[in-house]
Amino acid sequence: MGAIVNAANKSLLGGGGVDGAIHRAAGPELLEECKTLGGCETGEAKITRGYRLPAKHVIHTVGPVYGRGMGKEAELLADCYKNSLLLAKKHHLKTIAFPAISTGVYGYPKEEAAEIVFKSVKDFTARDDSLEEVRFVLFSDSDLKLYESIFKK
Repeated sequence: MGAIVNAANKSLLGGGGVDGAIHRAAGPELLEECKTLGGCETGEAKITRGYRLPAKHVIHTVGPVYGRGMGKEAELLADCYKNSLLLAKKHHLKTIAFPAISTGVYGYPKEEAAEIVFKSVKDFTARDDSLEEVRFVLFSDSDLKLYESIFKK
């Protein structure tokens, strides 16, 4: 795998959920590299090495907290995916795996988020063929069914 995407917090220093799991699996070297990055703003993305992960890189992106984005939550969430894809392209990566960004403790409604994900990835891949594979790694069977139904439309 070229890169996995981390649904990070602004500090990039680890947390719960996907973020904590990635930091634990990658090992302490990931935290040390993240300390040099100066954090990350909502919608932006930064890249590190993958260390002990089965991916060469981790792309860290900070999703919006639903209801706290001053009406710009959809734009900020789309930026997470767009900026992650652009980083993958910039680093000549061929594969990327995404979690469902912001749909856990950040409270983004899953169906609305999945629609944004689909549009963001579709728009990118329609104009750029640098990626060979985009994966979605989801928490539950119901999340998978939701993504499948939206992607089939």
